[in-house]
Amino acid sequence: MAAVASEGQPLICWLEECRKESVPLVGGKCSSLGELIHAGVRVPPGFALTTAGYRAFMAESGLEREMQFLLQKLDCRDLEALERASASIRAAIEAQPFSEQLEDLVAERYRQLSVRCGIPAAPVAVRSSATAEDLPGASFAGQQDTFLWIRGADEVLHHMRRCISSLYTGRAISYRANRGYSDEQMAISVGVQKMANSYAAGVMFTIHPINGDRSVIVIDSNFGFGESVVSGEVTPDHFAVNKVTLDIIDRTISQKEICYTVDLKNQVSYAMEVPIERRNIQSLTDDEITELAWMGKQIEKHYGRPMDIEWSVDKDLPAGSNIFILQARPETVWAEKKTPRCAPVETSAMDYILAGMLAGRKLS
Repeated sequence: MAAVASEGQPLICWLEECRKESVPLVGGKCSSLGELIHAGVRVPPGFALTTAGYRAFMAESGLEREMQFLLQKLDCRDLEALERASASIRAAIEAQPFSEQLEDLVAERYRQLSVRCGIPAAPVAVRSSATAEDLPGASFAGQQDTFLWIRGADEVLHHMRRCISSLYTGRAISYRANRGYSDEQMAISVGVQKMANSYAAGVMFTIHPINGDRSVIVIDSNFGFGESVVSGEVTPDHFAVNKVTLDIIDRTISQKEICYTVDLKNQVSYAMEVPIERRNIQSLTDDEITELAWMGKQIEKHYGRPMDIEWSVDKDLPAGSNIFILQARPETVWAEKKTPRCAPVETSAMDYILAGMLAGRKLS
């Protein structure tokens, strides 16, 4: 059974087979995850339906002709017509089965992934990874869907189609039309990645997001999954780490009233109240903070620029091998700004330390 399209591109690939140059094949998210693996960073294992697999699905289904007919005369200013067209396209995509070849390839990779994780029918995240997420002058990121705690090959296949259909939400259709992007310029990959059963999770910046200080790493953390931190539903614990010495130079332990956890029976995440006795307890140990900061430092070194990172501490695995990076992308707020320096350009660890002393920062 061939696993490649007629043009020689793979229909399915493991994340470790992806690199930063793989964006046309697996989109921004999956190529970034593959690049992190090659940088030696711990990432939950997974695989991707490539853009070649997406195009094979669309061509074999005959859906492209139906979509062109629906979109050809669509006035995106007519919101009701836009939503009707979107609903028709999405329903058609989600009802269309994959070819037998693609179904077999996905089912086999999912079986192999479950074996690698040591979990029968391993719970996975099914994540859209569009090739146009980083086009100049456009921001497609966040317009496609992610589904969590999916189990079983049939459910994986169903949610893959839901990810593909999210390329045609009313918002996405309108955005592309207003920016002058045709559907021919769009393709999507779908990543399938082992769910991290998070004891704690959050975000990390390898630059201070408030003042642009590049000598520190900032970590925000809460119990459970990172959704509560990313969405702003809770005030997270806040840690600042010296990038050179990896000493914790500032910490704020917040009252964390809610966190997200998993309903093991239904395999869905939900918000729950943090027990009163745990609300003011530090959500990460100092050793975990130091290891996270070290990982952030390696990621920044690999990419050569400050990074915005999502991470998780998996409670199913032993300490020392349970911190995972879920996503890493370039920091954008300070990337184009020139921040004032308190000393000449630092060329060594000692230069960083001297710069911090001149600025009055605590180094240990």
